[in-house]
Amino acid sequence: MTVRVAVLGCGVVGTEVVRLLRTQSEDLAARAGAPLELVGVAVRDLTVPRDPVVDPELLTTDAAALVDDADVVVELMGGLEPARSLLLRAIGRGAAVVTANKALLGADGPTLYVAADEAGVDLYFEAAVAGAIPLVRPVRESLAGDRVTRVLGIVNGTTNFVLDQMATTGADLDLAVKHAQQLGYAEADPTADVEGYDAAAKAAILASLAFHTRVSVDQVHREGITSITADDVAWAAETGYAVKLLAVAEQVGAGDDHPAGVVVRVHPALVPVGHPLAGVRQAFNAVFVEAEAAGELMFYGRGAGGRPTASAVLGDLVTVARHRVRGGRGPIESSYAELPVLDIAAAQTRYQVRLRVADRPGVLAAVAAAFARHGVSIEAVRQSGASSEDGIAADLLVVTHVAPEGALAATVADLAGLDVVDTVVSVLRVEGA
Repeated sequence: MTVRVAVLGCGVVGTEVVRLLRTQSEDLAARAGAPLELVGVAVRDLTVPRDPVVDPELLTTDAAALVDDADVVVELMGGLEPARSLLLRAIGRGAAVVTANKALLGADGPTLYVAADEAGVDLYFEAAVAGAIPLVRPVRESLAGDRVTRVLGIVNGTTNFVLDQMATTGADLDLAVKHAQQLGYAEADPTADVEGYDAAAKAAILASLAFHTRVSVDQVHREGITSITADDVAWAAETGYAVKLLAVAEQVGAGDDHPAGVVVRVHPALVPVGHPLAGVRQAFNAVFVEAEAAGELMFYGRGAGGRPTASAVLGDLVTVARHRVRGGRGPIESSYAELPVLDIAAAQTRYQVRLRVADRPGVLAAVAAAFARHGVSIEAVRQSGASSEDGIAADLLVVTHVAPEGALAATVADLAGLDVVDTVVSVLRVEGA
């Protein structure tokens, strides 16, 4: 028996998958239980120069015909269409599917899950969340007997590289992004990364797996890093924190204005320097999974790049190929919990609010009163002294105890209207403390 494999897409990751299929064919066959035959690679343009490892005879622009000729379809095209239609076509004719397409899974994963379940075929997507880091399988399978309560982590290598550069060199955001582009960490259009879209799609996938509840990317609260300044990063370091773009998915109990459910959010946050996430450098990813019985688990490694992502793809490919050879299939979607997906207002965390205020008596009392009006307890206050040449303004840093997101938002609006407050300079959540 031979397992026929079709690859859709021949970019950086697709090329590495082809390379591994060719250079490690004997080992892969031994692990899968049968030879893996690459029957073709679908591309949009046959004239584009490619790595010599990709045999031109394998290239085709007829992706549909290629799908019809395969036992396993590996989708590395990205985007919603035609990837979705091609995967549904593959599933419909009984082919197993391996994909790294976080955008598609985050936007319309349930359509694929249901189709694969009804067809009785495998749908694997380890590479869609954190590159080479084995994260999907542990959450979906290893922790199937436990109750996950929270997932917290860095799931976008580009933004982590940018923020790390800002912290280590003092560069502003634009300069750090340009550096990331020069090194190949960021695309020519970095919007998907710096605005948090990529991280939000991954957060939706992780939340769906962790909480057995369908979560779409539209239900993820998303804030990117475009509002983060070099001054924010410097202040964070001075006060014992690192700025990171975090994905947070957690179960929350019922409140006065919301039922128990799940909150999923992506935003910049302050992480104490003693926390392992604060030490995640360059373009690396790290994710904490908190479970009732297992406790806190950390997954760390390269979250992007051709070779790391191809490694995860090949791991899935060997698994589904083995199922084709020996019978059986992997786990199906688990959405039995059907928990409500709540607005970020239901979340609770700590906050650091930086204000530019008048440097005169009574200011602290007025600021403290605004926090008290909305039930937000202050943990610490720090004043840096005059921040203007005439000496009539000062920077005030307020760190809160854990408080509801909604109460903090109301507090910030109140502060902005005070006569003694010139500017609300920044509001950052504090996680991992």
